[in-house]
Amino acid sequence: MASPNDLRPVERMLFFTDAVVAIAMTLLILPLLESVTEAARDGLTTVQFFAENDGQLASFCLSFFIILLFWRGHDRMMTRVEHQSSGMFWLNGLWMFSIVALPVVTAMVGAMETDPLQLGLYIGTMLATSLITTGILLILLRRPELLRDHEPKARGDLAPAGANSIMFALAFIIALTVPGASFWSLLALFLRAPLEHLLRRRLGA
Repeated sequence: MASPNDLRPVERMLFFTDAVVAIAMTLLILPLLESVTEAARDGLTTVQFFAENDGQLASFCLSFFIILLFWRGHDRMMTRVEHQSSGMFWLNGLWMFSIVALPVVTAMVGAMETDPLQLGLYIGTMLATSLITTGILLILLRRPELLRDHEPKARGDLAPAGANSIMFALAFIIALTVPGASFWSLLALFLRAPLEHLLRRRLGA
């Protein structure tokens, strides 16, 4: 059991986390706003703007919805949580760091030529977010006193984060080892649902 000094209410941490995620999602659009200004200065038409900035637009949309899905998973994970421990606080801080880092890497993806380091940073950041989520879930699994009803989380609750981590790891490996795979390796995420179902059954058993 944790000492009383180790446990603090979780509400402020969650409010702060939500604010950080909202800011990170907003920051994704800034490179596109700069591109609009440059396009206006150069006299480009709307069609020309979209043609010249298709990479930025694609990376913005992808990163926006990935952050949205990460936030949704975080929100569901914290539904029954009433208290935070020091370990959860620091892991949640790392989770926020990975979310805030994604707009920087997204801007690189949209504005620079693709190279292995860029691929590794982009997909690796998402992998890090998934692994950190799994770490927070492990804390909640081991410490039911952090939950509102003190009822332990089911092992099957690890399935979504575990499936995400495996799929991002697979995409990371494919992107860096298969010639021409590049960001297409993220299509591996479409296999997430059946893998999550399998993990939920295995962990539940």
